[in-house]
Amino acid sequence: MSARRHLPESDETELDMTPMLDIVFIMLIFFIVTTSFVKESGVTVATPRAESASPQDNANIFIAITAEGEVWIDRRPVDPRSVRAIVARLHADNPEGSVIIQSDEEASTRMLVDVMDQVRLAGVEGIAIAAEKGVQ
Repeated sequence: MSARRHLPESDETELDMTPMLDIVFIMLIFFIVTTSFVKESGVTVATPRAESASPQDNANIFIAITAEGEVWIDRRPVDPRSVRAIVARLHADNPEGSVIIQSDEEASTRMLVDVMDQVRLAGVEGIAIAAEKGVQ
């Protein structure tokens, strides 16, 4: 008589999830690295209308000028004299990006020119003024 050994039979099959988790983590790292974060102004302004308005690409810094003459960058009010330093710091994070100035239609032209001057002194060449597309 021969002695047979009966091994316990397993009805469950196991899947090794490690390679799939590795792929998920690699994709997550890829998306985090390639994402560009937009710095919003933090206040809504009534921009003027223009027939020639067009969308801007690579805009990552938004500066808002309210009707009362307040300047907002990155969801907080700032002193107009500190615009240069703030924009230089934000521009260093993404040198290919540009600046969009969202000026209220009731804001002073002098304030708009001062902010544009500070942005240019910060070393940013790509500056645009926001306008809504449409007939005035």
